[in-house]
Amino acid sequence: MPFTVLTVCTGNICRSPAVETLLRHVLDASVTVGSAGTNALVGHPIAEPMARLLAANGFPPADFAARQLTPELISGADLVLTLTPAHRAWVVDRVPAAVRRTLTVMELGRLSSTLVPGAVVGQDDAARLAALVSAALLERPRHAGRHHDDGVVDPYGRSAAAYRRSYDQILEALTPIMNALRAEPPGGAEFTRGAQ
Repeated sequence: MPFTVLTVCTGNICRSPAVETLLRHVLDASVTVGSAGTNALVGHPIAEPMARLLAANGFPPADFAARQLTPELISGADLVLTLTPAHRAWVVDRVPAAVRRTLTVMELGRLSSTLVPGAVVGQDDAARLAALVSAALLERPRHAGRHHDDGVVDPYGRSAAAYRRSYDQILEALTPIMNALRAEPPGGAEFTRGAQ
């Protein structure tokens, strides 16, 4: 059974589908990635400015339709990556059992960047991702009491610059995650060379 990642934002047309698209392009078939919104614009495609950024970087979005986040989707996910702490709180409020497998994407990125080389091993991306989440959660206490801005800017209805900032924050969060999974030196090769 594949490891399931669910990405969550508000409308499910900008941030969470961008994370979904990027992860689908770089993770192997042992991981299933989906997304949903806490107040989704159900049936809508990815917002055009975000779709353009993804395509320009070599990650063209496939057919996509926004969907509403449900307790069933949360319960079925091995990892829930939210785009803000408020989204994380929404998820955990609906499904309290998801608390240890729900992180903001920026928090997982930050915690991943602190892991020692070799902390994440496994035969495929599913095994490595499960190991990464466990290792990252062990790092959480070392960051207690520190202020971190773990929210990705919501660009919906805003300027092209806001979309660029949101997209850059997503890449900034995902790069250390992929570096940890691939045991590569920092540099974000996964997201600079385009789709596999």
